[in-house]
This record gives sequence, structure tokens and C-alpha cells, in this order.
Amino acid sequence: MGRLFGTDGVRGLANESLSPELALRISGAAAQILSRGKKRALAVVGRDPRASGEMLEAAVIAGLTAAGVNVLSVGVLPTPAVAYLTGLYDACLGVMISASHNPMPDNGIKIFAAGGHKLDDEIEDRIEALLDETPLRPTGAGIGRVLGASGARDHGLVIPEQYSVASTHERYVEHLVEATGQDLSGLTVVVDCAHGAAAEVGPAAFREAGATVIAINAEPDGLNINDRCGSTHLDQVRAAVLEHGADLGLALDGDADRCLAVDATGAVVDGDGILAVLALAMQAEGTLIEDTLVATVMSNLGLHIAMREAGIKLLTTAVGDRYVLEELRRSGYALGGEQSGHMIFPAFGTTGDGILTGLKLMARMAQTRRSLADLASVLRTVPQVLINVPVSDKAVVAASPEVLEAVLEAERELGDSGRILLRPSGTEQLVRVMVEATDPAQAQQLAEDLAKQVASV
Repeated sequence: MGRLFGTDGVRGLANESLSPELALRISGAAAQILSRGKKRALAVVGRDPRASGEMLEAAVIAGLTAAGVNVLSVGVLPTPAVAYLTGLYDACLGVMISASHNPMPDNGIKIFAAGGHKLDDEIEDRIEALLDETPLRPTGAGIGRVLGASGARDHGLVIPEQYSVASTHERYVEHLVEATGQDLSGLTVVVDCAHGAAAEVGPAAFREAGATVIAINAEPDGLNINDRCGSTHLDQVRAAVLEHGADLGLALDGDADRCLAVDATGAVVDGDGILAVLALAMQAEGTLIEDTLVATVMSNLGLHIAMREAGIKLLTTAVGDRYVLEELRRSGYALGGEQSGHMIFPAFGTTGDGILTGLKLMARMAQTRRSLADLASVLRTVPQVLINVPVSDKAVVAASPEVLEAVLEAERELGDSGRILLRPSGTEQLVRVMVEATDPAQAQQLAEDLAKQVASV
């Protein structure tokens, strides 16, 4: 059996590879590791609206309370909201039940440590190691309690006084609006909620910030999450922007930790475009620490060029928002993200937040009185060709002298006009061949030649 934890928690087909029995064991093991040394620990548990979440939520809560941990159940909320509330309530851990942008039959378990931070590999390995051991289970008064937000104070939990009346959902919306720092009155936005976790709090946050909001795909029924909508299917939000004459459209995914945008003409602004706009905004206001932006190796060469021209240093990490997060935490930088739409603002959250990303993007529009198309024009995307090559052994390909020589030869041909990346898939026996070049025909030809070399190994 391979490693249970992937780049974003544990994910699988609900009630099959991700069973309630496994969910109970994972949450119990996580509680044992993350609550050690605290007499009455607290965990925050939330989920997206997919049907299997109800089943898995019950199992997760059972695992936590059986380990002696109190549970504050916050219901359907985005992943970044659970991370934020974990820190707000000084909880020892948080658990989000979601498979993000995956289709409805899948589900997942994301675990946050104290402060709402994602787990590092060492902690995940310790949790996995405990799964087959007999759990430590208290009895009597030692068993954890399940608390609703309104009843938390009744059980002696320390909750900041200013948040004693408002619901957890309202607290998260207040946090988002405060972080926006700009009145959005006069802007009209279409928000595609993907029938997901942000169906309520997403539109509420944009309205609270002053925008006129047209919400679409905001009627989750447990089965329709991510179904031909949201950040992986942009046709609906593009059509709605044009129909309503909106200033922009924003597409979230199922757990709202990512966001892609559409300008008033219907043109897509992907994560690279959003990063460019936000990095320049933060540079202008003096909050882009050391004038440095963190992205992954998959970001387009155009982003590298735009940032270099603006005097911004671009650092790249491996693919996955967790690696962007690690670099941000290690070096203390203020902004990072992925082409796929994960944007991380360490000053306001510990994980990607799609709603906050949209709010920040609109704040820049309101502040400058410029359209999204105008702001995003700073990024001139370099043509990119990506070919997935099935292989029998990714490690053999990575070590192949013939493949290495082919890559070096292609890089010599490109010079400064392009970029090459060969990346083994993290989940399949595939090698992804990516070539970027200012000449689209050259990019296509080089990608095809490299793909043939990889396939021949």
C-alpha cells in the first residue's frame, strides 16, 4: 500500500477507498498526535455539501470525541473558513471533509494543525503509523463533547468576546470583508459557487463588501457539486458575465480554496493573471515583502517576464499549494499561488482562499478604477504545449541519459525564448512534457519530439 496522504490530505471514492471506518481511524489518530499534552482539546470540523460528507462527518466526529477531543461542528463552510476558525478558537486541530474540485462520488479529509496550518510530511507519517494500533480511548467524563457554535461557551471553551453572538459563518464573512480593505460599491460580479461549500458565504461576503452580486450554481443538493460548473468548467460564468453586463466573473471550486476569473469580455484570467495583478497591487502599496512572489514551476513563462519587468522576484516551488505554503512560511513572503487558482495571503489566512482572492482582485479594480482586462494585460502569456506520456516506470525516465540529452538540446534551441519542464505525475504512471516558446509551432514540435523520446525509454 502506498502513502495514504497525498498533496492535499486523504482523498478517494467515498464509501469505498475512503470509508467511514477509515475516516474514524484517521481522525482518532490525528487527535492523538495533535492534541497531546492538552487536557481538553478542541477540534473544528466542517465539510462541503456533497452527500457523502454527512456520513464521513459523523465518522470523523466519532473518532475525535472517542479520543477525548471536543468538537465544534461548523457545518458546510469552505476549507479556508475551517482553517481560519481553527486558529480563531485556538483549536488543536481542524478537519475539513471535502474533495475540492473532484466530482461528487469522491470525498476527502484535510487536517489542519493548531493555528490552521496544513500538516507537514512528518506529522502525516506519524498519523499513518498510528492507524493500525489500538487507539487510546477515555471513558466517562473523558469522552469528547460535540458542540454547536452557539453552545460552545456553555462548555467552558474560550471564545473571544467580540465573537460571542455571531455565527461561525458570519465570523468568517466579517474576516473576509475586513481583509478586503476596500469598498466594492459600483462593481457587479458573477460568482459561480460550483454548488459547493461557498454557496451561502461566498455571495454574502461580496455583498457585504458592497458589490452587486449575481450568484450562479449556488443550490447544492449533495449531488451536483462541481457538476459542469465552477473553476473547472468556465462556460457558465463566462455566459453569465456577458448576459448581465457584469464587470467580472469569479469561479470557485467545491471547497472554495481556489478561484479563477473572467473579465467583462468573457476572457479567462487564470491563476497566473490573478497573481500578476495582485503582486503589482501589493508592490504599489508596499506590502509585497522583499518584492517577492512565490509560484510553482507550472506558472507560465509570461508571469516570469512580467514580474521581472516590474522588478519583482519570482520564486518557484514544486507543484502543489502545500509547497507554496511551505516557502511562504519559511521565508516570510506575503503572496503566493498557483496557475490553477490557489492564492495564499499569509497575513489573512493559512491556506488558499478563493473568496478572498476574488475580493482582493475586485479591491484592486475599485482602487484603480481600471477594468480587469486592463489590469491583467500586464501578463502576456507565452504559448504552452503540454503532453502527457504514459510510461512503465517514471523513475527510469527521470534517470535516462537519452532523455536528459534531448532536453538539453531542446533548451539550447530555445535559448531565452522558451522553457521546458518534464514532470512525473504524482498519481499516475505518466510523465508530463511541457514546452513554452514564443513561437507556437516551435513549442508544438519540440514537445512532440520530447514526448517521443520519453515514450521510447
